[in-house]
Amino acid sequence: MLFSSFSFGLFLPITLLLYWAVGFKRIKIQNAILLLASYFFYGLWDWRFLFLIVASSLVDYFAALAIKGTGEKGRQKLFLYSSIIWNLGVLFLFKYYNFFIDEFALLFNMQQGEYAFSTLNLILPVGLSFYTFQTMSYTIDVYKNRIAPTRNLLNFLCFVSFFPQLVAGPIEKASDLLPQFNKKRAFNTEEVKEGLRQILWGLFKKMVIADNAALIVNTVYASPEDYGSLTLLYASVLFFFQIYGDFSGYSDIAIGTAKLFGFKLSKNFNIPYLAKSVTDFWQRWHITLTRWFNDYVYFPIIQKNLRNRIRRNVAIFLTMGLIGLWHGADWTFVIFGVFQGVLIILERTPLTKNRKSSLFHQSPIPRFLLPIFTFVFITASSILFRSQNIEEAEIVLKRIFSFIPSENFGAMVNKKFLIFVFIMMASEIITRLKDFPLAQIDGYINKPTRWIIYYIFIFLIFRYAGPKEDFIYFQF
Repeated sequence: MLFSSFSFGLFLPITLLLYWAVGFKRIKIQNAILLLASYFFYGLWDWRFLFLIVASSLVDYFAALAIKGTGEKGRQKLFLYSSIIWNLGVLFLFKYYNFFIDEFALLFNMQQGEYAFSTLNLILPVGLSFYTFQTMSYTIDVYKNRIAPTRNLLNFLCFVSFFPQLVAGPIEKASDLLPQFNKKRAFNTEEVKEGLRQILWGLFKKMVIADNAALIVNTVYASPEDYGSLTLLYASVLFFFQIYGDFSGYSDIAIGTAKLFGFKLSKNFNIPYLAKSVTDFWQRWHITLTRWFNDYVYFPIIQKNLRNRIRRNVAIFLTMGLIGLWHGADWTFVIFGVFQGVLIILERTPLTKNRKSSLFHQSPIPRFLLPIFTFVFITASSILFRSQNIEEAEIVLKRIFSFIPSENFGAMVNKKFLIFVFIMMASEIITRLKDFPLAQIDGYINKPTRWIIYYIFIFLIFRYAGPKEDFIYFQF
């Protein structure tokens, strides 16, 4: 069920009506409604995978209780490792098994014959990478004494399966989201208004920006050898706006939908095209994923020893490589992550003995030009992200830098679409101190003007929405 679908337009108000009709004092009934709605929402993708999400929830729920139920460090580690092995094992089986088997067979020339390995015909469950990280971080935090385990199974099941952020995040920490299922949630008119505005903004970014960009990007990348340098470069730049409109649009809809139920989710994007460095970019893009890898990979590697440059660089390299691999089981994603890691290491390497003489702290490039340079590197790495394989990425890069004439470039440029991109960027830059452009709009714009703005966006969505596309991050 897509957020931009008619079926979701029916599902959401029905769920909301049932949820608020029982009264805000009946927390257990509200949570039960949320749980059933979440399982129904997820089951529509493939009901068989409901067993997997329930199993993951139960494993981590009981693992956390077992960790706190014993004072013996060895047994605590046993329960923690059991949780981690289960989560990573499920993720490996469904997402990475075939990739590693294929690469292993290729390395040892075992594709055919008596010792050939066979791959598995498995479907990647929607949202597996997101809820697996969310549940795994819970048991780790319990083990590290950052949070106390919950004994309320209903609340924990809701925390794992909360449908607004279930299939593509934000990846929430248990310390932030889980306590919200324990609190009374009164109907707040202002919060509901904010939620509806954020949903509207998210739908604009998804349906008008991302889906229209997909038309051009998918056409060009379907046969990159047929297009010239300028067209390929244009499609690669548009892919950045496609994936930004798609994923940040999803996050806006998810956060806005959660507000309708009285929940607060973490901000996941902060105008990444204004990033002044690659480091800054990853502090603005998919913020909750970066936070997860910082907390559970980067900082455990450096062990609070930030001044050890070698250890820090190794941590950056491994963290970004794993972030790339998290996105998909292909060498394009691995190289994408490694490339980002190398860029971060280079911009953080001191140019003199002064530790703060690095490009990240003291760039010789004028500050107003830094977002342009950052955007160039991000676009270049996005070619790897979008390409189906290394060979396709090589074709795209070679043709871009071969300066091959683009005879069909004019036909690819849609002026109306570029105006919509400008509207999105200008709106977010002007209101950059707010969570999203329409936030708290009633505080500085009168009511008639507000409704004119709402109707303009509704009109643009219905009139200029591109062909319906699945959310890109559903495949991760």
